Amino acid sequence: MNKKELVVQIAEQTGLTQKKVNEVVDVFCDLTGTAMKNGDSVRLLGFGTFETKTRAARVGKNPHTGEQINIPASVVPAFKAGKQLKEKVNDK
Repeated sequence: MNKKELVVQIAEQTGLTQKKVNEVVDVFCDLTGTAMKNGDSVRLLGFGTFETKTRAARVGKNPHTGEQINIPASVVPAFKAGKQLKEKVNDK
């Protein structure tokens, strides 16, 4: 499911316009990204947690040349599914 399909389904189930739902989805994504950028996590009870994780610097290998390269440390977004979401996916 892509963003457009999500917006259409939410609009159908809530009676809101697609334009309003699209605005809400955009704001949610923006606020979640900003919170994660500031080092905070976003927890939606039963759904999951959006957070960041730190990857340590490491040595990698260029797959084309085989040359070793240094990969710097980075912060990456992560999602941890909640109990209710896991159960829904596994039909429990």
